[in-house]
Amino acid sequence: MAFDREGSGEYDFMDPEIVACKDAALKGCRRLNFTLATDGEPHAEAVRALFGSVGRNPAVMPNFNCDFGFNIHVGDDFLANCNVTILDTAPVRIGDRVLIGPGALITTAGHPLPPDKRGKGLAERRPVTIGDDVWIGGNATILPGVTIGNGSVIAAGAVVTEDVPPGCLMAGVPARKIKDL
Repeated sequence: MAFDREGSGEYDFMDPEIVACKDAALKGCRRLNFTLATDGEPHAEAVRALFGSVGRNPAVMPNFNCDFGFNIHVGDDFLANCNVTILDTAPVRIGDRVLIGPGALITTAGHPLPPDKRGKGLAERRPVTIGDDVWIGGNATILPGVTIGNGSVIAAGAVVTEDVPPGCLMAGVPARKIKDL
Protein backbone atom coordinates (compact mmCIF):
# COMPACT_ATOMS: atom_id res chain seq x y z
CA MET A 1 0.00 0.00 0.00
CA ALA A 2 1.45 3.36 -1.04
CA PHE A 3 1.85 6.04 1.61
CA ASP A 4 -0.62 8.92 1.17
CA ARG A 5 1.64 11.94 1.71
CA GLU A 6 -1.22 14.27 2.66
CA GLY A 7 -3.39 11.76 4.50
CA SER A 8 -4.39 11.46 8.12
CA GLY A 9 -5.06 8.55 10.47
CA GLU A 10 -2.88 5.54 11.27
CA TYR A 11 0.33 4.70 9.45
CA ASP A 12 3.38 2.47 9.91
CA PHE A 13 6.24 4.78 10.88
CA MET A 14 8.79 2.19 9.74
CA ASP A 15 7.34 1.99 6.21
CA PRO A 16 10.33 2.26 3.79
CA GLU A 17 8.70 5.16 1.92
CA ILE A 18 8.28 7.11 5.17
CA VAL A 19 11.87 6.39 6.20
CA ALA A 20 13.05 7.62 2.78
CA CYS A 21 10.97 10.82 3.15
CA LYS A 22 12.49 11.45 6.58
CA ASP A 23 16.01 10.91 5.23
CA ALA A 24 15.36 13.46 2.47
CA ALA A 25 14.00 15.91 5.06
CA LEU A 26 17.13 15.51 7.19
CA LYS A 27 19.24 16.46 4.18
CA GLY A 28 16.99 19.46 3.47
CA CYS A 29 17.15 20.58 7.11
CA ARG A 30 20.93 20.29 7.06
CA ARG A 31 21.08 22.49 3.96
CA LEU A 32 18.65 25.02 5.47
CA ASN A 33 20.45 25.13 8.81
CA PHE A 34 23.70 26.09 7.10
CA THR A 35 22.18 29.21 5.55
CA LEU A 36 21.34 32.44 7.32
CA ALA A 37 18.13 34.43 6.91
CA THR A 38 20.40 37.38 6.04
CA ASP A 39 21.77 35.35 3.09
CA GLY A 40 18.64 36.43 1.21
CA GLU A 41 17.90 34.31 -1.84
CA PRO A 42 20.08 31.29 -0.89
CA HIS A 43 18.16 31.05 2.40
CA ALA A 44 14.77 31.48 0.73
CA GLU A 45 15.71 28.84 -1.85
CA ALA A 46 16.67 26.37 0.90
CA VAL A 47 13.27 26.96 2.55
CA ARG A 48 11.45 26.56 -0.79
CA ALA A 49 13.37 23.34 -1.55
CA LEU A 50 12.34 21.81 1.80
CA PHE A 51 8.77 23.09 2.31
CA GLY A 52 5.73 22.23 0.20
CA SER A 53 4.90 25.89 -0.46
CA VAL A 54 6.32 29.20 0.72
CA GLY A 55 5.16 32.82 0.56
CA ARG A 56 7.38 35.91 0.43
CA ASN A 57 10.17 36.59 2.93
CA PRO A 58 10.54 33.30 4.79
CA ALA A 59 13.01 33.25 7.71
CA VAL A 60 13.84 29.94 9.37
CA MET A 61 16.57 30.03 11.99
CA PRO A 62 18.83 27.09 12.84
CA ASN A 63 18.38 24.38 14.13
CA PHE A 64 15.14 23.69 12.31
CA ASN A 65 13.88 20.10 12.15
CA CYS A 66 10.97 18.42 10.39
CA ASP A 67 9.74 14.95 9.42
CA PHE A 68 9.07 15.45 5.70
CA GLY A 69 9.14 19.16 4.82
CA PHE A 70 6.85 18.79 1.81
CA ASN A 71 3.79 18.89 4.08
CA ILE A 72 4.72 22.32 5.47
CA HIS A 73 2.96 25.24 3.75
CA VAL A 74 3.71 28.78 4.95
CA GLY A 75 2.46 32.19 3.91
CA ASP A 76 4.21 35.54 3.59
CA ASP A 77 6.60 36.91 6.24
CA PHE A 78 6.93 33.61 8.10
CA LEU A 79 9.45 33.40 10.95
CA ALA A 80 10.53 30.24 12.75
CA ASN A 81 13.04 31.15 15.46
CA CYS A 82 15.87 28.90 16.69
CA ASN A 83 15.26 25.23 17.43
CA VAL A 84 11.75 24.98 16.00
CA THR A 85 10.51 21.49 15.12
CA ILE A 86 7.56 20.78 12.81
CA LEU A 87 6.63 17.10 12.60
CA ASP A 88 4.68 17.14 9.36
CA THR A 89 3.56 13.58 8.70
CA ALA A 90 0.23 15.29 7.87
CA PRO A 91 -0.12 18.77 6.36
CA VAL A 92 0.79 21.84 8.41
CA ARG A 93 -0.73 24.99 6.90
CA ILE A 94 0.53 28.28 8.31
CA GLY A 95 -0.83 31.68 7.28
CA ASP A 96 0.78 35.07 6.69
CA ARG A 97 2.82 36.98 9.29
CA VAL A 98 3.16 34.04 11.67
CA LEU A 99 5.93 34.17 14.27
CA ILE A 100 7.09 30.99 15.99
CA GLY A 101 9.28 31.36 19.07
CA PRO A 102 12.42 29.39 19.88
CA GLY A 103 12.03 25.75 20.85
CA ALA A 104 8.41 25.50 19.72
CA LEU A 105 7.03 22.16 18.53
CA ILE A 106 4.21 21.71 16.03
CA THR A 107 3.36 18.05 15.62
CA THR A 108 0.87 16.23 13.44
CA ALA A 109 2.16 12.86 14.66
CA GLY A 110 1.27 10.85 17.73
CA HIS A 111 1.18 7.25 18.83
CA PRO A 112 -1.95 5.21 19.60
CA LEU A 113 -2.79 4.59 23.26
CA PRO A 114 -3.20 0.79 23.02
CA PRO A 115 0.25 -0.78 23.56
CA ASP A 116 -0.37 -3.53 20.99
CA LYS A 117 -0.73 -0.90 18.24
CA ARG A 118 2.41 0.95 19.37
CA GLY A 119 4.22 -2.38 19.44
CA LYS A 120 3.34 -2.89 15.76
CA GLY A 121 5.04 0.40 14.83
CA LEU A 122 1.80 2.27 14.21
CA ALA A 123 1.49 6.00 14.58
CA GLU A 124 -1.35 8.47 14.02
CA ARG A 125 -1.40 11.78 12.19
CA ARG A 126 -3.78 14.70 11.94
CA PRO A 127 -3.21 18.03 10.16
CA VAL A 128 -2.51 21.33 11.92
CA THR A 129 -3.75 24.70 10.62
CA ILE A 130 -2.49 28.07 11.86
CA GLY A 131 -4.18 31.27 10.68
CA ASP A 132 -2.75 34.68 9.80
CA ASP A 133 -1.05 37.00 12.32
CA VAL A 134 -0.49 34.28 14.93
CA TRP A 135 2.35 34.43 17.46
CA ILE A 136 3.47 31.16 19.05
CA GLY A 137 5.71 31.74 22.06
CA GLY A 138 8.92 29.94 22.87
CA ASN A 139 8.73 26.27 23.87
CA ALA A 140 5.01 26.09 23.08
CA THR A 141 3.65 22.80 21.78
CA ILE A 142 0.86 22.50 19.20
CA LEU A 143 -0.60 18.97 19.13
CA PRO A 144 -2.09 17.02 16.19
CA GLY A 145 -5.41 18.13 14.73
CA VAL A 146 -5.34 21.65 16.19
CA THR A 147 -6.51 24.76 14.31
CA ILE A 148 -5.39 28.17 15.59
CA GLY A 149 -7.55 31.12 14.55
CA ASN A 150 -6.31 34.38 13.02
CA GLY A 151 -4.67 36.89 15.35
CA SER A 152 -4.27 34.56 18.32
CA VAL A 153 -1.27 34.36 20.64
CA ILE A 154 -0.01 31.15 22.21
CA ALA A 155 1.98 31.92 25.37
CA ALA A 156 5.45 30.55 25.95
CA GLY A 157 5.38 27.00 27.25
CA ALA A 158 1.69 26.44 26.46
CA VAL A 159 0.53 23.01 25.28
CA VAL A 160 -2.32 23.44 22.81
CA THR A 161 -4.54 20.35 22.74
CA GLU A 162 -7.75 21.84 21.25
CA ASP A 163 -8.73 24.36 18.57
CA VAL A 164 -8.05 28.03 19.37
CA PRO A 165 -10.62 30.68 18.41
CA PRO A 166 -9.49 33.79 16.53
CA GLY A 167 -8.12 36.75 18.46
CA CYS A 168 -7.37 35.31 21.87
CA LEU A 169 -4.48 34.63 24.23
CA MET A 170 -3.97 30.99 25.23
CA ALA A 171 -1.64 29.87 28.04
CA GLY A 172 -0.94 26.94 30.34
CA VAL A 173 -0.79 23.15 30.26
CA PRO A 174 -3.15 22.29 28.75
CA ALA A 175 -3.65 25.69 27.16
CA ARG A 176 -6.73 27.63 28.19
CA LYS A 177 -8.15 30.91 26.95
CA ILE A 178 -6.84 33.75 29.10
CA LYS A 179 -8.52 36.65 27.31
CA ASP A 180 -9.70 38.05 24.00
CA LEU A 181 -7.23 40.30 22.23
